[in-house]
Amino acid sequence: MRQLLLLFTLALVVSLTSCSVDDSMVVLPVTPPQATLKYLALGDSYTIGQSVCATCRFPEQLKDSLAGRLSRDVIVDVIARTGWTTGNLLAAIDADTPASDYDLVTLLIGVNNQFQNRPFSIYETEFPTLVEKAISFANGDLNKVVVVSIPDYAYTPYGQISSNPETISAGIDQYNNFAKNYCLSRNIKFVDITPITRRGLQEPTLVASDGLHPSEIAYTEFVALLLPITLQILQ
Repeated sequence: MRQLLLLFTLALVVSLTSCSVDDSMVVLPVTPPQATLKYLALGDSYTIGQSVCATCRFPEQLKDSLAGRLSRDVIVDVIARTGWTTGNLLAAIDADTPASDYDLVTLLIGVNNQFQNRPFSIYETEFPTLVEKAISFANGDLNKVVVVSIPDYAYTPYGQISSNPETISAGIDQYNNFAKNYCLSRNIKFVDITPITRRGLQEPTLVASDGLHPSEIAYTEFVALLLPITLQILQ
């Protein structure tokens, strides 16, 4: 009897061992890679980053910050050029025909309308058109669009000698107030970076080497304001 019990126990052990799973045969589920996020930056010299390096402008800094926080690949397309007015940007967009699948779109435009003394009524007509186009590039989702206020170049060495600085600031305020009120009426995100640029005389490091445009340091401060909002959009 004892021998039979021993044989039965041995057979049971052999059976259980033969049914064990070989670890080398286990297939773990594969997590598919996350899609690359697409960001479109529309504007003028403040977007292209006049007088700073290509990676110093705010769209590039924002792209890198978003990629780091989200652990995602982010690409940025820029449609901008120094001297562009709202009309120039509209023409460039029509010529470029951007895609409509961007995850984020920023718009910063208007300083050259003011600088060139264009009638303000032009901005009142063309700015809303640009916002609508920005929304269309974000697949029709206005929640993915961020309008950035116009910097105040009165607080730069160039602005101090080019004309009446107070007149410049008043003009910038007029453009920014219109843009802000329009965005509020449409529930579109608006980020006010203008106060940063109004420290330019007291803090010369905020001004680029040309004495007119924002420096890399200033753009870093722009990104500090943009990052929380854009993270909410992309998360």
